[in-house]
Amino acid sequence: MNNPVNWFEIPVTDLDRAKQFYEKVFGYEISINEMGNAKMGWFPFDHEGPGATGTLIQNESYVPSYDGTMVYFSVPEIDDVLTKVEAVGGKIINPKFSIGEFGFCGHFEDCEGNRVAVHQAPE
Repeated sequence: MNNPVNWFEIPVTDLDRAKQFYEKVFGYEISINEMGNAKMGWFPFDHEGPGATGTLIQNESYVPSYDGTMVYFSVPEIDDVLTKVEAVGGKIINPKFSIGEFGFCGHFEDCEGNRVAVHQAPE
């Protein structure tokens, strides 16, 4: 059985600004694509690798939200990421906290007003 989620979309109002934010925070290269009237910034993906990937998406029907679904990004060290978040205009909501045997989490607000999370696996 596969995990049930395979794609996510993070709404943005300014794709260029969001692309720069996420590239600086995570060190990813985000590729810009257009599908119909939607502008998208695809996160890197490996068709053979585990987990889901997704996109930043700018379209009139997508509205950034603090109250909606929260996406968790896997990272080696949460504190390193949260330091970058503040440096590029984001806001830390919850600093690194333990989730017991499952590792650690942290939450931040991105440059678009979305609530996003990071997860660090246990050592």
